[in-house]
Amino acid sequence: MSAPIEQAIYRHRFSEAELESNRLLWAPICRYLQRYVNPDGVTLDLGAGYCHFINQIQSREKIAVDINADALRRYAAPGVRCLASMDGIPPDSLHTVFASNVYEHFPSQEAVAESFASIHRALKPGGQFLIMQPNFAHCAKRYFDFFDHRLIFTHRGMQEGLEIHGYRLARVVDRFLPYTTKSALPKSAFLVDLYLRFPQAWRFLGGQMLLVAVRD
Repeated sequence: MSAPIEQAIYRHRFSEAELESNRLLWAPICRYLQRYVNPDGVTLDLGAGYCHFINQIQSREKIAVDINADALRRYAAPGVRCLASMDGIPPDSLHTVFASNVYEHFPSQEAVAESFASIHRALKPGGQFLIMQPNFAHCAKRYFDFFDHRLIFTHRGMQEGLEIHGYRLARVVDRFLPYTTKSALPKSAFLVDLYLRFPQAWRFLGGQMLLVAVRD
């Protein structure tokens, strides 16, 4: 999808009030994910979008990658290095790569495979690749409520794709966060924090997967 269309979708999907609310919701999510992120390392956020993750995660060096340069200019915090692609990222240079709600927007399975391979090259040995992704197995009815959703993945398919590209899966959670913040569920940072503390609730409300892949 072209950058102008992406920019139009960004402007249309969330109001500024919703973006601020979502930023607050990401605070407990980042606290939960921090266990997988080296605070003294280099972290790259692939498809950073509104930069909710990269702005709040603790890391010595932060890189935001997104084809939507307008979004990065508007939302990336000072000190975050902004790039349009991973071209130029040196091999064995990243401690953590994070991709949230990214791969359903890719144009093809081949493009996803190329992304997996380029991230594998860029990660240091032992580096971790974190993926949060809609899981079609648990959100099929609403999956195409979003105009820019193209590809379909389940946790099993995503796991297989990572394994054939040389990753070891350290953790696979088929139900993690709810599918979307655009729902009737009550939303607050307190409730998100409470939800993350009780994985039993994930089995009922989770529509997104969480995968932690390691470059051995």
